[in-house]
Amino acid sequence: MARAVPLAEEQVADAFAWIALERPAAAVKWFERLVGKAESLSALPDQGRMVPEAQRPSLHEVFVEPYRVIYHRDEDVLVILSVQHERRDLDIDSIEP
Repeated sequence: MARAVPLAEEQVADAFAWIALERPAAAVKWFERLVGKAESLSALPDQGRMVPEAQRPSLHEVFVEPYRVIYHRDEDVLVILSVQHERRDLDIDSIEP
């Protein structure tokens, strides 16, 4: 089971709106890929790599180009903490689990 924190939900909405400004169909496809990745993470949570900036085994990331999906796995729940553009600097303190 996966869930997202409010920050991640807001970031997804912002990313979708940004992409949709010029390419609405691409925004829909990106969102569908994002949902598919979240579903696959629920089944296989170890597929992501450790977040390099954090160097903590509890934080992992996968990519849904051009966005990083950063998540934390508890025993029963996968929590998506952040979805941000790969070119942005990551403020690790803003995504604490």
